[in-house]
Amino acid sequence: MLDIKLIRENPDLVKQKITARGEKTDYIDKILALDLKRRESIGKVEKLKSQRNTVSQEIAKLKKEGKNTDDKIADMKKVSDDIKIIDEKLAETEKEINRILIDIPNISDDSVPLGKLPDDNVQFKIWGEKPNGDFEYLDHITLGKKLDILDFSVGAKISGSGFPFYKGKGAMLERALINFMLDSHKQNGYTEVLMPFLVNRASMEASEKVPKFEEDMYRTEPDDLFAIPTAEVPILNIHRDEMLNPKDLPIKYCGYTACFRREAGSYGKETKGFLRVHQFNKVELINFCLPEDSYSQMEDMLSHACGILEQINIHYRVVNVCTGDMGFAAAKQYDIEVWSPAESKWLEASSVSNCTDFQSRRGMIRVKHDKKTEFVHILNGSGLATSRLYVSLIESNQTPEGKIVIPKALHKYTGFEIIG
Repeated sequence: MLDIKLIRENPDLVKQKITARGEKTDYIDKILALDLKRRESIGKVEKLKSQRNTVSQEIAKLKKEGKNTDDKIADMKKVSDDIKIIDEKLAETEKEINRILIDIPNISDDSVPLGKLPDDNVQFKIWGEKPNGDFEYLDHITLGKKLDILDFSVGAKISGSGFPFYKGKGAMLERALINFMLDSHKQNGYTEVLMPFLVNRASMEASEKVPKFEEDMYRTEPDDLFAIPTAEVPILNIHRDEMLNPKDLPIKYCGYTACFRREAGSYGKETKGFLRVHQFNKVELINFCLPEDSYSQMEDMLSHACGILEQINIHYRVVNVCTGDMGFAAAKQYDIEVWSPAESKWLEASSVSNCTDFQSRRGMIRVKHDKKTEFVHILNGSGLATSRLYVSLIESNQTPEGKIVIPKALHKYTGFEIIG
């Protein structure tokens, strides 16, 4: 959520930034009008309350002197009634302001490239080389079926399309990836957590997932719990409504969860196999830090996520995501994309985002720093999601015979060196 003070003092800048994200800006003028109305109401009610306090003291003094106070008491009843009416209208105005604020995305950092489509993202790093075997690479669906390690038809029978099913060494490889990533991130100073996969509405609201994206979420009707779309949600809420100690920052967590997304707005996108699923596994990185440190911490988080891919020799690139393609809460976002030799294209495997104080303002996560209270900055990053990484891993490491060679860094986690 944006700071209303930022909108009030820099309306043209906010409009410019929102326009760059491909959003309409008419609600900025509406929110400014409501904010003016709110501040005028606060001025009126504070004046009336001051008047009531003054007259109440006069009434008390007159009563001690044995004088009649009926007229003053009647006047104050009218003042109290006016205060109640203004307070009720003020609450309605503030509710309307918040309703608009929750639909406004974060404003982008100046280092974010302008653009509206993924093609406008700017590549600034590429690592490794494309697999160049002298044979036709099987795609992950064909390869998984041939080696009996993946079966999307079983997942569809059990749950529906978009729910993968791992088997045998395929399941073991998935578990190995998760454990390998968790161990690597712990070495980089992250504290491992294991958290609920279902969260309440307050947790979803604090992390900006609802109400704006509620149609993309799985929700249980009787108790209003949500299946988490990412571990970002429960980890962010660890410190909801807390005042953090600056000496403890940065606070860094890593955690594995299954993630659930209905992907209601993804019609027309490629959906085969792991390319778009409703359930996937992910190791998430979250960092709570001082505002002045957030962009340097972002670079560190990016290096930690990239380090995973380098250890298992996966060809990848990093793009600086353009204004119109960024996540709703991000002020800056890097996407890490891995190469699929069978699809002959890049697949997004991770996003690393600096959300500045956008989520902490909603979640009331603050720090007392330099004699003032301010909202912490929150960063999140996939470290990494396994689904598309799994695609790149098994396709890139296949042999002409259709076997899969396991990267050396995973051997102690898998207990085997080859599949097939």
